[in-house]
Amino acid sequence: MYLHEQHCLTETSPQLLTEEQVKKHLKEIPQWQSSIEKKEICRTFKFKGYHQTLLFINAIALIIHEENHHPDIKFGYNACTVCFSTHSANGITLFDFICAAHIDQLILKQDFSA
Repeated sequence: MYLHEQHCLTETSPQLLTEEQVKKHLKEIPQWQSSIEKKEICRTFKFKGYHQTLLFINAIALIIHEENHHPDIKFGYNACTVCFSTHSANGITLFDFICAAHIDQLILKQDFSA
């Protein structure tokens, strides 16, 4: 099953991934970068302007609320960086990859040029 077809199961405790598992999952979401030292995966998204950036943030807010797995988000005029880490596990888990894959699917389906 692909990452974007999965959901974060809040009744289960997420397990830390090994460095090899992180590398394997990054192949499915190649635009994301991992930082084993920072214990997170991140991606920066570029937009035409501030309005489009805010549209994107609001759209991903629905995804992360449904998955109950919340990233750190930094944004400015025409860019937004999203970083996932599972704080309760103190590192990178499958939940981080599932949410990142859902966001990638959103980017493929949604036009943020409005």
